[in-house]
Amino acid sequence: MPEIFEKRTRIPASAKTVFAWHESADALRSLIPPGDPVKVVRQSGGIRDGAEVVLAIGYWPLQIHWVARHCHYVPCRQFTDVQEKGPFRFWEHTHSVLPDGPDACILIDHVEYELPFGFLGRLALPLVRKKLRAMFSWRHQITYDANTA
Repeated sequence: MPEIFEKRTRIPASAKTVFAWHESADALRSLIPPGDPVKVVRQSGGIRDGAEVVLAIGYWPLQIHWVARHCHYVPCRQFTDVQEKGPFRFWEHTHSVLPDGPDACILIDHVEYELPFGFLGRLALPLVRKKLRAMFSWRHQITYDANTA
């Protein structure tokens, strides 16, 4: 059964504005916290169905590539990335931007994931949860700042 992580933030900007920001070419790079050993290797197709992102995570010689494919694109509302290759046994991340009145929205990041290596992998669960909380707090603050400046 997958683990679930979810982060919600109300942003005083329209859902259309916040979603358009996510569609911008530089959004993904902006969402990577400083100091994280993550590099965007390739990005094609934006966030629409079939788009692909390849990330390099870690430092050489232990660097791994994470390949994610986008799906479930709904204009001005949501998109999902699903890991095709990477550090998790399973990873599905849905980004939703829900209207909350004409000039505000709720940004929701919903992640379902499974760690690899069975019982041994579950030993790392507290660290993974902590990392997800920190990473998505950063991402939501960046998104808030970019859309309310």
